[in-house]
Formats: sequence, C-alpha cells, structure tokens
Amino acid sequence: MQAPSNERQLLIVEDDAAFARALGRSFGRRGYTVLSATSLDEVHALLLEHKPGYAVVDLKLNGAASGLACVQALHRHYANMQIVVLTGFASIATAVEAIKLGACHYLAKPSNTDDIEAAFVSKEGSVGVELTQRSTSIKTLEWERIHEVLAETGFNISETARRLGMHRRTLARKLEKHRVT
Repeated sequence: MQAPSNERQLLIVEDDAAFARALGRSFGRRGYTVLSATSLDEVHALLLEHKPGYAVVDLKLNGAASGLACVQALHRHYANMQIVVLTGFASIATAVEAIKLGACHYLAKPSNTDDIEAAFVSKEGSVGVELTQRSTSIKTLEWERIHEVLAETGFNISETARRLGMHRRTLARKLEKHRVT
C-alpha cells in the first residue's frame, strides 16, 4: 500500500483531546489523512516519518513550548506547508509572530473546518479588508501588551506578571475575564 500523499495530509497540534478529535473527524470526512500531536516533542517525532502538507496549530499548548515553536519547527521541516494558527488568546503580537515564523493564517476560536480550509487556500492578502474607524482603546492596548509578553515568555503567567510589574493573581484575573473561547 502506498503512503498517503502529503497534499491531503493534515497535522493537528492541539492539547484539547476532544477538540482535536472533532476537528480530525471533520477533516477526515473531507478526505484528509489526519495526524495528531499535543506537544512540540510529538511534532518532532511525527516529522521523522511524515511530511504533511497542512497543519492546524493551537497557540497555547500545555507544557514548555508554545504553538509558535511548533509553527517554527513545521515551517523549517517543510517550507511549503500551509500552517494555520488557531487560538482562544488572539492578539496582534502573536499573530505577527506566527506569520513571521511561517504560518499562512491566524484564526481566533471559535473557528470551524470551513474557516480553516478557507485559510489554507487563501494565500494572498486582501486589500479589501475593512479598516476600523475606532481608535484603539487603553484596554485594547493593555490586552495586546499582555499577550505580547505572554508570547515572549512562552505563556508563563508568573514570568509575564513579573515583567509587567503586576501581581500574578491580577494577571490571572485579567486573562480569565477576557478569555476568548
């Protein structure tokens, strides 16, 4: 039996087992061969035997490495891989870093299979994207700064709080209050 072509092989890097399973089933019904990993170590192990053409990577993974490290490893392994970062903790800082590291798109949760598949084929930017008329609020700037530092620290809450000069519990409350799921 011939190994499946990487053109329809998808790697899902997600530590939420139920979400990864549902996403995998949905992509499987669309003709993808689905591989799953929950950490950077598992990604490295899978890349020894597989060369997927697509990847969906959760930004915040349990453990030491963030999804950004997975994006970097995947892009280094196969520069033509279409990588979509999926996150419940969206920020401008992490979106920019994900794209710089090799992701083709960055989507905030909740996103479904249609959204992700559209992101895989949308290779060009769009000049038709609507610009907002509102100026950025202080709360939005604070939120973006928090996420920027979170990304810098690999999503270490204690270190982020220290760098921002705030109590860890205060930061945890802010993150819980503005959680995007």
